[in-house]
Amino acid sequence: MPAERESRLGDVILRVEDLHKRYGKDEVLKGVTFELRRGETKVVIGPSGTGKSTLLRCINQLSVPDKGRVWLEDVEITHARTNINHVRAQIGFVFQDFNLFNHLNALQNVSIGLLKVRKMPKEAALARASEELARVGLAEKACSYPAELSGGQKQRVSIARALAMDPKLILFDEPTSALDPELIGEVLEVMIQLARGGMTMIVVSHEMGFARAVADRIIFMEGGGILEEGTPAELFTCPRCERTGQFLRKITELYGETDGQ
Repeated sequence: MPAERESRLGDVILRVEDLHKRYGKDEVLKGVTFELRRGETKVVIGPSGTGKSTLLRCINQLSVPDKGRVWLEDVEITHARTNINHVRAQIGFVFQDFNLFNHLNALQNVSIGLLKVRKMPKEAALARASEELARVGLAEKACSYPAELSGGQKQRVSIARALAMDPKLILFDEPTSALDPELIGEVLEVMIQLARGGMTMIVVSHEMGFARAVADRIIFMEGGGILEEGTPAELFTCPRCERTGQFLRKITELYGETDGQ
């Protein structure tokens, strides 16, 4: 990791230890362990069906792991007595299919968590929501409903909704996979600015340009486990595992390297 990136990272904020998850006979996660530091951007890559999205869902307990433990700072998320709703309010989640409320406009979609979860007064919640929409370049779309927005705009509203809750970290699950190619760049640009601003993030993605330019570290998953983890320079230039190199060459051929500069 370059010295300037290393120097800006803080203490460990998230620890994942020996995470296992099975759906029926299908063992999706087979003992995943890693740490995330404050201010770090970690990108998770790997072939489809290898457990990347399940990993994110297990981190914030949308899917309950069968075995293993997860800590957010000094709180064990996976402990039976943990108030999971309180923990989830501290972990933003941006889904690949947006998960917006179609009957609410952009401003209402962003403010709803502040009103329902944070119990913030309405005027203050709307003001904060307006700030976050402006932050992602959508101030003029505050009164627009999801049906009136492009895919890229919907995803930026989702990011604004996550940011409004002032999370300790944000999980991104393939945030550009549902977008037309010409709309991917506008979403990645917002994420790039968040990363450079010090937001702590885990991003599941096949956007190799983004991963190379922005990630502090990259995790390569296959078969339900972590095959390799390293800096972008290590994985793209001299991966320890031949399988990692094969995957990176193939994914770059398929998708190219969306601009991450």
